[in-house]
Amino acid sequence: MARASCLGPAGSYSELAAKRFLGEDGEVVLCRNFAEAINLCENGETDCAVLPIENTIQGGVLQNLDLLEKANVFAVEELVLGIDHRLATLKGVRLEDITKVYSHEQAIGQCAAFLREKLPAAQCIFTSSTAESISKLDEHSAGIVGSHVQAAGVELSAENIADETKNFTHFFKVVKRGSERMSGKLLFFCAVCKHEPGSLVHLLGIFASYGKNMTRIESRPIKNVPGEYRFFIELEGDGSDPVVQEMLEKARKYCLQFRILGNY
Repeated sequence: MARASCLGPAGSYSELAAKRFLGEDGEVVLCRNFAEAINLCENGETDCAVLPIENTIQGGVLQNLDLLEKANVFAVEELVLGIDHRLATLKGVRLEDITKVYSHEQAIGQCAAFLREKLPAAQCIFTSSTAESISKLDEHSAGIVGSHVQAAGVELSAENIADETKNFTHFFKVVKRGSERMSGKLLFFCAVCKHEPGSLVHLLGIFASYGKNMTRIESRPIKNVPGEYRFFIELEGDGSDPVVQEMLEKARKYCLQFRILGNY
């Protein structure tokens, strides 16, 4: 039986994604945070870890990009999960009773318009996951959870409260390095050698010269080096293809730092 570690508690979107990856026969191990989920995978206690990596409203889940950069794991599958946020309250609690709203930072950001309009005076408090907000509920608070969540004594709003109803999150299934496979799209991070005009254009020109379509680019500051950035880049390419390997080797030589994070 395959085992996947992911952010808990029960009812989190990460758990839902993990179940989609594993199918009916898998076992989901719920963790306190994303780092713990990765550590279980690295140590061989689970076969894989499941991480949200990008949302169509909020953009990249930067914490997990940073974790992937350092961890001994490799992304092998991608899943796009529809996100349906509902306001969760104890039965009988009215909007005018609510003074606090609990949920994950991403969920609160994705429901900003509803919160401004319906709960302008409520304090927004971040939790480690959407599902954790259920444990915070009382007669003066609400949570934001997925429409799939069910809990005794808890009511969910009839409608999706997200700013955009067509809201999707990309999840990665990652495995310990050494058990990865190559196919589909490549994700890697890099820091270009020269901090000068045109340096990034030169790097991207290498991919263009091989006819490879870039599907994503995200910049992150290099810690402790003000004004310097590293880039997370996704492009179409099978890492086992000799031509792709040649392209990556050219890119690697142009970079101070370069590491492939996934091929899925």
